[in-house]
Amino acid sequence: QVQLVESGGGLVQPGGSLRLSCAASGFTFSIYAMSWHRQAPGKERELVAAISSTGGVTYYTDSVKGRFTISRDNAKNTIYLEMNSLKPEDTAVYYCNARSPRPEYWGQGTQVTVSS
Repeated sequence: QVQLVESGGGLVQPGGSLRLSCAASGFTFSIYAMSWHRQAPGKERELVAAISSTGGVTYYTDSVKGRFTISRDNAKNTIYLEMNSLKPEDTAVYYCNARSPRPEYWGQGTQVTVSS
């Protein structure tokens, strides 16, 4: 049974930090490129960051460059998203995604709220 379980979300003040984790099981994690997406209320889900299967290549959407860092530990079947200098506009549900090869898998999401 495939599972992607996100954790680490919560309420944080502007300028604060959070570290999201996504624990994977039920598929060959080490061959998958992985990503984090987010969806704010009333908006479409957007790609935030992605990482290749070995961790050697990463991608960030412009709005999080320099603030967020994606990483992975293939020994632990886990990816991470380190989020610093958080802004209210980062408020969203954050989803872990096993993007390629196919089939694609999604986690259930973890809420991140940035508010004073």
